[in-house]
Amino acid sequence: MLWDVAVIGGGMSGLVSAIEVKRNYPEKSVVVFEQLEKVGKKILATGNGRCNLDNMTARENDYNNPSFVSFALNKFTSQSNLVFWESLGLLTVSDSEGRVYPRSNSAASVLDLLRFETENLGIEIIFEKVEKLKKEKVFLINNHQAKNVIMSCGGCSSPSQGSDGSGFDLLGKMGHTITKLSPSLVQITTDTKFVKTLKGVRVKGRLTLKEKEKILGISEGEILFADYGLSGIATMDLSRYLVKAKNPENTKIYLDMANDLTEKEILSYLFARQKNNPSLECDNLLSGILPKAVGKVILKKLNIFPGEVIGNLTKNDFENIVKTLRNFDFKVTGTKGFNFSQVTSGGVDLREVDEKTLMSKKINGLYLAGEILDIDSRCGGFNLHWAVSSARLAAELKG
Repeated sequence: MLWDVAVIGGGMSGLVSAIEVKRNYPEKSVVVFEQLEKVGKKILATGNGRCNLDNMTARENDYNNPSFVSFALNKFTSQSNLVFWESLGLLTVSDSEGRVYPRSNSAASVLDLLRFETENLGIEIIFEKVEKLKKEKVFLINNHQAKNVIMSCGGCSSPSQGSDGSGFDLLGKMGHTITKLSPSLVQITTDTKFVKTLKGVRVKGRLTLKEKEKILGISEGEILFADYGLSGIATMDLSRYLVKAKNPENTKIYLDMANDLTEKEILSYLFARQKNNPSLECDNLLSGILPKAVGKVILKKLNIFPGEVIGNLTKNDFENIVKTLRNFDFKVTGTKGFNFSQVTSGGVDLREVDEKTLMSKKINGLYLAGEILDIDSRCGGFNLHWAVSSARLAAELKG
């Protein structure tokens, strides 16, 4: 059979593309190719099973290539995407930071409604890995044919959920340039000398990534200590900037665990603690500011012994405590890799794609949507916003 439109990839952007094509052009035949036994497996894992499917604050500057995403994001805004979700029967709620979730609080609801609509519109789904893709008079997809193709098969992140990077191989063979691929929104591994004892402890603060003295990126929020290094939303966001490092082995993370306080305020707090309870053991000095385990590690780094009493600490000791509290450094050794990352940094070179149609400039009738492109953003629904907005733009087939 010769299909009018073949969508490669049955994830978020693929299912949205297929639905929008069929709605825009009811007369066209549409097929989705999915290599796993079910569509949308990765959708079920997003937002810890809640599916943070958009962010009401999403703007072009939230992305690594603002000028490219500008057209799609201005045409298909967060509000426009909510209308799309409502048309499927999905009600949503948003929190104080603009993060949008299904009202059911379940990612399964999102996937169910996407599946119901594909069935309702008569969109066929073929569970088959695309091993061959080439363009002659029409597109040859394994043993199938199509007049147009929308590539929406994701990046390399979470390969067990279908994003195994195979789309990059297919497009590379067709002449597209693939930029450097790296895991993003991923846990960061560090020297474990101090983090091991803090496994499972959470703090809020500011993280600064530096390559020697050059600042590569800054993020704020929750940090989770792990036996391999750092996790938590702030760490995941910071991981986006690791791609900027020329020599990753020279990078360090600096953690400010009191970025909401001035140094003067912290010093005043410490002196007051000393005055009010000079016989208190140092282990408990920072318990009013930080989890006790973190306070103990700070003192350990400064070689202040646990049995020491705070009445014996000097002004210089207090100043060093403040400096360490505001600037605790960790040597970066890498990341947890694609298996644990939420997003892929890198993808099809944007210079080879028309930002107003998302059609390839190299191959007529080939459209690209979602993570296959060199577009990524931070945590909070921004990447799924791009997945949906780019899918809807590609589905206009206006190349």
